Amino acid sequence: MPPKVRIPKEDILATGLQLLREKGPGAVNARSIAAGLGCSTQPIFSNYATMEQLQADLLAEAYRLYDRRIQTAMTSGQYPPYKAAGMEYIRFAREEKELFRLLFMRDRTGEPPQEEDSQTMQIIRIIMEQGKMSEQAARRFHGEMWIFVHGIATMMATGYLQPEEETVSAMLTDIYQGQLRYRKEEQE
Repeated sequence: MPPKVRIPKEDILATGLQLLREKGPGAVNARSIAAGLGCSTQPIFSNYATMEQLQADLLAEAYRLYDRRIQTAMTSGQYPPYKAAGMEYIRFAREEKELFRLLFMRDRTGEPPQEEDSQTMQIIRIIMEQGKMSEQAARRFHGEMWIFVHGIATMMATGYLQPEEETVSAMLTDIYQGQLRYRKEEQE
């Protein structure tokens, strides 16, 4: 009897993530991952009792990839940190359409509400500091900005709209400045 093929969990996740990126969640199953690894499905089910567990790990891996990109953008200095987060969210939608759809356009009916992460808290603090706002005002500001950013990103991910980066940057600046003026007038 030939020895069992030993495939580490990391390789399974890397192959599954690549399939997600290229073909979307519908293309990810034990057979497609095994084909990508050049093995049978046995090593996959040696690491995962169910496909649901594998899919949960793939979703977590996709979030980690997204989070790293946002953090890198926020510290790169190309844009101010808050704007950099929005620009990278839109860039992610353009460059990683399938992952963007999985993370931000899937039906979440029945899922528990997503907990606020450290990146969101960091963003709220930036808005509070830059805009000299209360936490409540900063959360509202961010919510309204993020609806705008998500709209652009969704149009990019679905191929509806493909503006140049400079255009997107100008649009975000316009909306940001308009929101700041509105908040200041509201406080007076």
